[in-house]
Order: sequence, then structure tokens, then C-alpha cells
Amino acid sequence: MKTAEVKRRYLAHFEANGHTVVPSAPLPAIDDPNLLFVNAGMVQFVPYFLGQQTPPYRRAVSVQKCIRTPDIDEVGKTSRHGTFFQMNGNFSFGDYFKDGAISLAWDLVTKPLAEGGFGLDPERIWPTVYLDDDEAEAIWRKIGVPAERIVRRGKADNFWSMGIPGPCGPCSEIYYDRGPAYGAEGGPAVDEDRYLEFWNLVFMQFERGPGTDKENFPILGDLPAKNIDTGMGLERMASILQGVDNLYEIDEVRPILDRAAELTGKRYGAHSGHAASESHPDDVRLRVVADHVRTALMLIGDGVTPANEGRGYVLRRIMRRAIRAVRLLGWQDRALPELLPVARDCMSPSYPELATEFERISSYAYAEEDAFLSTLRAGTTILDTAIAETRSAGGARLSGDKAFQLHDTYGFPIDLTLEIAAEQGLQVDQDGFRRLMADQRARAKADAQARKTGHVDLSAYRTVLDAGGPVQFTGYTEVSRESSVRALLGAGGGPVEVAGEGETVELVLDVTPFYAEGGGQQPDIGLITVGGGQVEVLDVQQPVPGLIVHRARVVRGEVRTGEAGLAEIDVTRRRAISRAHTATHLVHQTMRNFLGESATQAGSLNAPGRLRFDFNTATGVSPSVLNDVEQQINEVLLADLEVHAFITSQEEARRIGAMALFGEKYGEEVRVVEVGDYARELCGGTHVARSAQLGLVKILSESSIGSGVRRVEALVGLDAFQFLAKEHLLVSRLAELYRVPGDQVADRVEQTVAQLRDAERELEKLRAQMVLGGAAALAAAARDLRGVAYVGTEAPEGAAGNDVRTLAQEIRGKIDPARPAVVAVAARAGGKASLVVAINAAAKSRGVSAAALVKDALSGRGGGNADLAQGGGLPAGEAPSLLAAVEKALAEA
Repeated sequence: MKTAEVKRRYLAHFEANGHTVVPSAPLPAIDDPNLLFVNAGMVQFVPYFLGQQTPPYRRAVSVQKCIRTPDIDEVGKTSRHGTFFQMNGNFSFGDYFKDGAISLAWDLVTKPLAEGGFGLDPERIWPTVYLDDDEAEAIWRKIGVPAERIVRRGKADNFWSMGIPGPCGPCSEIYYDRGPAYGAEGGPAVDEDRYLEFWNLVFMQFERGPGTDKENFPILGDLPAKNIDTGMGLERMASILQGVDNLYEIDEVRPILDRAAELTGKRYGAHSGHAASESHPDDVRLRVVADHVRTALMLIGDGVTPANEGRGYVLRRIMRRAIRAVRLLGWQDRALPELLPVARDCMSPSYPELATEFERISSYAYAEEDAFLSTLRAGTTILDTAIAETRSAGGARLSGDKAFQLHDTYGFPIDLTLEIAAEQGLQVDQDGFRRLMADQRARAKADAQARKTGHVDLSAYRTVLDAGGPVQFTGYTEVSRESSVRALLGAGGGPVEVAGEGETVELVLDVTPFYAEGGGQQPDIGLITVGGGQVEVLDVQQPVPGLIVHRARVVRGEVRTGEAGLAEIDVTRRRAISRAHTATHLVHQTMRNFLGESATQAGSLNAPGRLRFDFNTATGVSPSVLNDVEQQINEVLLADLEVHAFITSQEEARRIGAMALFGEKYGEEVRVVEVGDYARELCGGTHVARSAQLGLVKILSESSIGSGVRRVEALVGLDAFQFLAKEHLLVSRLAELYRVPGDQVADRVEQTVAQLRDAERELEKLRAQMVLGGAAALAAAARDLRGVAYVGTEAPEGAAGNDVRTLAQEIRGKIDPARPAVVAVAARAGGKASLVVAINAAAKSRGVSAAALVKDALSGRGGGNADLAQGGGLPAGEAPSLLAAVEKALAEA
């Protein structure tokens, strides 16, 4: 049975049993900042489990795309670990409980194939239950599973919690006996290779108290609303139903592995014996390729692009591991163009968008591989130099800091460093490398901890929402509205009855025309007049879905809960923001018109009179294309197209081609904004009524803000007109100064700049000649200090750093090489003093070190090597003392 069919049957079974089918959330679309990616089927339902939101359904079923980053380094070592996987899940929110969950699971897995089930042999199924969960065991026995196949296990295996105070409960896991070829008899407690767990039923019946680890925390009591969270590993079930040994042999993975083997001339599992197959380097590397190529496809498909931090860094890391593994297997050409299309064909039956979006996905993947291959070439050159330096110094081990520099700065994999060093007969200080890596992780962890806001106590907001329901937003059709104050929250977050003049409060109305910040659009500001008081609205946010909160300052009188009032937004600001938001839609569509559908939005800012639009593209946008984009946008403005918004279903929005943003999670009903027939996009923001109301769009700049992400900034309306007016005045003034027509100003400015650069180069040459002119005389005047020829001098003030180093080397070169020589040159530039020390081989053989002399003079600062070193940072007046310090060190040596 194909994996896509396993998924279809699972969803159909639960939908027929009253469950709402909920689409998979995009991999990065999560509200928890403690997670980079969705890592379990229950993640998108967490607000329901925690009581933060009311679920819109009592029963739900989903097949969730998941990634677990801790498993990245384990991929390949076993046949069970994978980075990307899919989790089938069914959920009950206060509806059915243990009996229903167990019965529904048993029915699906044992029902004959012809009747839509999975057709597993009931005699080979082993459930596990929590140690004291007599209820769950009794249900399994009632179904027909004998007591000897029901295993009781402890908290570590069969009790679930989120790791924080909140819902928790016992689990019942379902295992399948794969037979004696896979291990010893005795059930899951004896051998979890033979007895393969494929489904976990979690019964959330208790509340967890504070605790320090998974097994030691108090259970505070029974929860009144008992929830069900189950997770079936789609890949594991597919491996059982397809009769294959492991997840690398299922239909969604094996073709990728086979193509990698074909490219490299290897064959998966060709080595004799089960244990050998598990550990042979070829098989390990082929698994890495298959898993990581599939994972990269899914991540880029959900809008993640390679970067140096966060989710983008995880993507970059797994792509580089895959590329590296292919090269270790013997393939030296570009690999992803051979492998990614195979992964697409494997996964598109379940996710058709991977086929339709493949041009965009592949452009990022192939560009990343090209960049990494360049990194490998550059890193290899640097590593070769480091190896040569180590060997020439008589060392047998490459330093840990050099290995770390290659890894951290150049992205050069440590395993490649180890391999190349071993080929040259050198070891690598792996302990030092790991220590530096651990330090870096600790810093990153501390930084992440400082920025954590997950599971913030939102109880005050939820209380307001529960008491009065969602706040009605009327700002699409009106700019003022009579309403009443539902709640006031003070500075500490708690409710208050009254707020006086000068106080800052959070104010909730029953109905509001104020737009809460979201979708890149800045919030409205304005005034709310309540009774005898008035508040100035400074910000509007939606801390929990459905609750619009006005952050405001009382500017007159006092405001009380329950009072009626009038809410009025700043109309001028709103109109300017709305123009910017509509312009952003036009920029998005026009970029796609010129660059292709891969130019998708990655972020935006809609502010009064200006916009910022971030979009995905593998290359920069040429000035000519940018000019064409701007011209086409302004032609749309002249066409005076109607801007129309309407509510429809997700399915209908997709059918009519409305653009959606990657990484966003949408409900079943969505709002679509159309600009005539030109642009159509899912959007909750405010817009103009017709395109001509924008007046003018002027693109100011286009630049890179990260790997594969570009940014356009533009002005809209009066701001654009004012910018062009200032630009016209500037061009007119320059034309007057140059005495040329306005259209020749740019050429004359370029000529002037070129002339200035030529003059600067000539000045640099003259300065260098001036600095170096006295090198011979200084060398001839070298003084003897305990058998060492010493020259200490100051460079001309303002000399460039390169010139100072060159002077020190020039003087050193004019001293007899048979005579030990030390040259110290101090310099003053920019109010700071610096020092360069150069020594020759004869001085080095006597134990003199340039680096040591610089660090001694600068109290430990500075860097370099034994031949040439430099440092600085002291006040300019300290230059003579630096020379004196070097001379003293030599005299006392």
C-alpha cells in the first residue's frame, strides 16, 4: 500500500466517524517561539489543550508534516531515525475518551483492506498501558487482546506531558510484532526493533504541577474536560503495510536513495548480514542523502529558504550534509538536480503543491548547492594552508580553533576536515573543536532563552475574551464607532475599574474600527472619548485571537469600565497606510509577472506613505527590470481598477488563484482582496477603493537581506510626489553647477567620481613612497641590543595600516639576514596609536617572537605570528611608549 493511500484511508476512517479534517499546518507556522518547526501533530491544537482558545470542533483528524531537529545527527546511524516525518493524528476535545480512542484505533488497523482498513493481523498487535491504568487495560481486553499481550510500563514510556505545568496523562502505545527475524520474543519491553511502535494514544485526564524532569512531577488532580491526542507515525505504518524493513525502504523515500546509489555506483543493503547493513558507511550515507533531500524539499516547499540563522540555518545544514554525503560516496558533480526531482515525484501524490511550485523550490536548492560547492573549494584551500603550516612547525595535530574557524566562518564540515587531515598524516584537536562548539551553543542558547516568550500568561486576556466573546472589527467600512468599554487592564496586566489622566492602560471595546497590527500592516491610532474622559490610542494589538486590545494613554478626565463612548481613528494615517497596503499587493503581483511565480512574499511593512516588500528569489533584480516593474504598477494605477474584498472558502480561493503567503495558517474561511483582474491575494488588511487613489508608486531601492531573499522599498501617494519633487530640485541644482542639461547630470557625476578615485590612488602612492623612502637609512642606523639589530621608529602621521606593515617589512629586508633583527614601527591615525613588529629568521631562531613583543607592549592585545604581528587601540600619544616597551623587552631578554 502506497504511503499516500495510508494517509487517505486514515483521514477517511476518522472523517466517517465524525472528525473534522484539518489540513497540515506549514512546517514553520507555529505560535510557540520555543520551536523552530512543527514537531508533532498536536502542535497546532496546543491552544485548545491549554484552554487558551475554544476549539471550533469536538473531533479533529490531521496528517501533519513534522521535523525534529535533534535527530539530524542521528540520521543514517540507524534505519529508524529521520528528520522529516508525517504524523497521523486524531483528537477529541472533551468528547470521547479512552474507550473511543482505543476502539477507533483498533477498528482501523484490523479492518480488512477491502473495507478501508489497514488489515493488520490482530494476533501480532501488542498494546502497552501505563502502570496503574486499569481502565485502559480493561478496554483492550474487552476488544479481544489477551492479557499476556498487554504490557504495563512506567512514566518514562507511557505517561505524557508537555514539560510544563498543564494537561498530562497516561498513554497507550500500539506495537506490531514484525516476527522472529527482527529480534527476541517477549514484547515491546524486550525488543523494540522486533516490536515496532506505530501509534500512541494519549489520555489527557490529569493536570501536571511544577517538576524538574519527565518522570518526577506532581499530578495535581483530574481534569474536568478530558482530551485525546493520538499520533500514528505515517512512515512506520507504511513500512509495516509495504512489508519493508525500515522507513528508508518505503515508497516515499527508497526512490531517492536508489537514485543516489545509481549516481555513486553503490547499492543499498548490498553488504552481508543485518548488522553490517546497519553500520556500513555506504548505507549510512545513502540514508542521509535520502532523508535530507526529502526534508529540504518539504522545507523549501513551505517557504523556508537557506540562511545563517534559525530555520534557514537548519535547512542549510541538512542540505550541506546531503551534498557532502553524496561526494563521500564518489559523486563530484551537482547532485540536487539529479535527486530533488525524484523527491518531488515521491511526495507530490500527497502534496500536489510540490509539483506546481517546483520551479521556485529547485531554484533555491540548486543555488544553495552551487554556493556550498564554492565553499568546499575555498575551505579546502584554507585547510591545505593550515596543514602545511602545522607540518612546517613540526606539529602533528591541527588546532581545534583552526578546525572551528573552518566550520564556523567558512561552513566547512568537521568530518571533511578530519578526513583531509588524516590523509596528510595529521590528527585534529577534536576536544578543542568540541569545546569551542559547546561555547558557541551555550551563547546561542542563552540568547534564545533571553528572547523566549512561549506560554506567556495570557489569562487576563482570555478572561476578557471568554466573558464577552470576540471583539467585532468594523474598520473595513467605517472610521468611527460608538461602543462601550468592556475591560480595562492596568500596567500589571490585571483588570482595573477606572484609569485617570496620565495613566497608560489596555482598553477593550465591544466593537471597534481600530485595525490591530497584523499582516505587515501597522495599527491604527486615534482617540476614544468615554464619558468625561478621553484616551489617545497609541497601539492596537490582538494578543489572543478574537480580542482587539487598544494600548492607550488617558489624556483627559478618567475612563471607567462599562461606560459608552466614541472610537475615532486617525483617518489621514489610515488612508496613507491603506494606500501602502494596496501598493504592496501590486508590487507582489508585478514582481511575479516579471520574475516568475517563485518570487513569493517573505514579509512586508505597510506604513503611512511607504512600504517594504520582502520576496524570495535566487538572484537580484536588475535596474531595468525594476524600472519596468515600477512602470507597470503605475499603469495599473492609471487604469483606476476597483479594489474589492470578499469572504470565501480556502478551496474556492485556491481555485480562483488567490495568492497565499508561505508559513501562514489560514482558517476555512478566508478574505480575498482583488485589484480588478490584476491582483488577487488572501489578506485581512485595509485597502483603497480604487487603484487610482494610490496616486503614484516610486520604488526607491532593491537589495539583499539574506540568502535568497530580496527587499524592495517604495513610497506611495504624496510621499512619492514629495520625493520626486526633491529629486527634481537636486538634479536642477547639479545641472546648473555642471552647466549641462538635466539628462546629462548622471554622466558628469560619474566622470567626477572617477576623477576623484584616480586622484585618491595617486595620493596613496605618494603617501606610500613617503613612508618607505627612509627604509634604507633606518636599517643602516639599526642599534645593537644584546646582539639583536633593533630599529624603532614612528611612521608619518596618518599612514595607512598597510603602509605601516610594508615599512616594517621593508626595513627588515634591508638588514643583513645573518644578523638577528627586530623592527618596531609605531603609527598614529584617527586619534589612536598602533604598533607593528617584524623580525627575521635569525631572530626567531634565538627565541624572539613578534607576537610576544606586541602583546607585551599592548598588555596582551594584538595578534599575528612569530614573524609579523600588530595591535593597537591606545590613545595616539602612547605611540612612543609602545616603542619603548619593545626596546625594554629586548634589552632584558
